[in-house]
Amino acid sequence: MSIGYVAYLLLTLVVVIFLSAAVRILREYQRGVVFTLGRFTGVKGPGLIILVPFVQQMVKVDLRVVVRDVPPQDVISRDNVSVKVNAVLYFRIVDAERAVIQVEDFMAATNQLAQTTLRSVLGKHELDEMLAERDRLNSDIQEILDQRTDAWGIKVSNVEIKHVDLNENMIRAIAKQAEAERLRRAKVINAEGEQQAAAKLVEAGRMLAAEPQAMQLRYFEALHDIAGERSSTVVFPLPVDLLSQFMKGQGK
Repeated sequence: MSIGYVAYLLLTLVVVIFLSAAVRILREYQRGVVFTLGRFTGVKGPGLIILVPFVQQMVKVDLRVVVRDVPPQDVISRDNVSVKVNAVLYFRIVDAERAVIQVEDFMAATNQLAQTTLRSVLGKHELDEMLAERDRLNSDIQEILDQRTDAWGIKVSNVEIKHVDLNENMIRAIAKQAEAERLRRAKVINAEGEQQAAAKLVEAGRMLAAEPQAMQLRYFEALHDIAGERSSTVVFPLPVDLLSQFMKGQGK
């Protein structure tokens, strides 16, 4: 009886070991890359997977979106400004076979590729473009990464530049540039206002010259304005045509 009991225990142990080595359960977001005697035989999952122990091996792959923080990179812009830029990378595996077979560590490879691409792309642009056109730069970096990682079965869905760190001297220089730009705009607006006012004055002068009675009305209006001001000093407007007649009389 003792020998039969031991044999039964051994058989049970063998069955348990066999099942633990043969049965795999994959979740909905997981896939299994199966190798038979070292050769790729297919991608399985999700659900219950049966493997032949010691003959087949399986590598699990997660298909969910992976978020990786790209470390700050020292970038020299096209206008020779040194900045530190970091970004966030979003990608996921779309082909489990290529992600396992074509690259040793797709996580590290994608992260390193993102760092070099970030430096190379931003180095082709000026500082003002980095600060004002982030959406376009994000799209350019995402497109380049997506093309290069396609051979690894990886889809880069988005790249977001988080921070562009500047030193204190550059921050002060940008502040001075912004102040100078506002002053320039103010001067231009003032000059445009003077130009428009001059054009209106010329038009008004032509209208008054065509109708002498209009000049007299303007003269009376000026007198009315002066009379309405309670001031000790009164400026009496003298018509220019009267002065011209006076000068003609002196010439005679």
